[in-house]
Amino acid sequence: MEPSFAYSERDFVTDVWRTKEGDAPAPSSRFDSALTGGWTDRLHRGLLRYHLGDLRTRVLPGPPRYVAQLNTQRGLERRKPQAIVSVNQPFSARQFNFNKINPEEVLFEMTSWGASEPPDPRGEKEKMVVVVNVSPLEFGHCLLVPDPSRCLPQVLTRFAVQAGIESVLLSSDPAFRVGFNSLGGFASVNHLHLHGYYLNHELAIESMAAKPLAPERGFYRLSGFPTGFLFYTEAGCLAKVAGAVFQVTDFLVNGNYAHNLFLTRGCPPCEVLGKEEDTLRRGVRIAVWPRISCFGAKEESAFNVALCELAGHLPFKRKEDFDHMTDKEIEDTIQRYLLPEEEFLRLETQLTAKLMEL
Repeated sequence: MEPSFAYSERDFVTDVWRTKEGDAPAPSSRFDSALTGGWTDRLHRGLLRYHLGDLRTRVLPGPPRYVAQLNTQRGLERRKPQAIVSVNQPFSARQFNFNKINPEEVLFEMTSWGASEPPDPRGEKEKMVVVVNVSPLEFGHCLLVPDPSRCLPQVLTRFAVQAGIESVLLSSDPAFRVGFNSLGGFASVNHLHLHGYYLNHELAIESMAAKPLAPERGFYRLSGFPTGFLFYTEAGCLAKVAGAVFQVTDFLVNGNYAHNLFLTRGCPPCEVLGKEEDTLRRGVRIAVWPRISCFGAKEESAFNVALCELAGHLPFKRKEDFDHMTDKEIEDTIQRYLLPEEEFLRLETQLTAKLMEL
């Protein structure tokens, strides 16, 4: 029987700030203690394919402040990605899925007892199973898997979106991030899951300026590179914004657009930030990048363009790329996977109109 982690809105941590280097860290939340404690235990028991150690990390000097990390072992040891042919590809029990993992890789089951949780059409309380990622990117790297027994394909549900946002709010550490790769967006397993991990470096996306599109639904456009959409929510409007995020991802799936999401503590979006807003991390920023699909495409030699890379966290597989790649080369690589400007603007118009219908 897996350990259970039951929570409610009272467990959300709202007083979070981006501290300066050398400041004392905030006390760990109950969620952080359960996750990091379970993850470290599995590491010491040898369930991970390799020890991360202290990953070599450098912050590139340019304005994007890319956080580059050298992780050669993940490039060598991770499971071979599945063959993907469609954003809507059905689940296949014959391929690897999370019902086939070692049961000891399960850290705990998350269940919300909040009044705002989305209804389950089966009339049951939905659960999120938290599993250690045996080929980790960073400390605490886990997979958030909505009830694996349902055998859902890698297509976001409203529950998965809301539970992902809630997990960020449950953490008192602004280093905790959550992300999602769709099929065609470098998802490697066609079984619904999100990634969660700790990256103890500030990312530009936490405070990047944003242009309002449908602000009453929490919907904005990122003003910096790479071009994408942004949602923002605090605990009080979580369910409403989660519903809007799901409307967007559902629209993208129906249009066969691959996409990546990145959820992180961040400041409220505006076009010009003041000093206080630049450090405030009370809420959650949800970046959504529609992108060019990669079906059966060869992986990039330096890095794949997925949720981490679009957010400015670059796990490199080769030392020469880690040592020498420039901001310009990084942006040229990422740009190849972004939608052409005309197509993005057309999609922006469609999504804005859809969200303003309600």
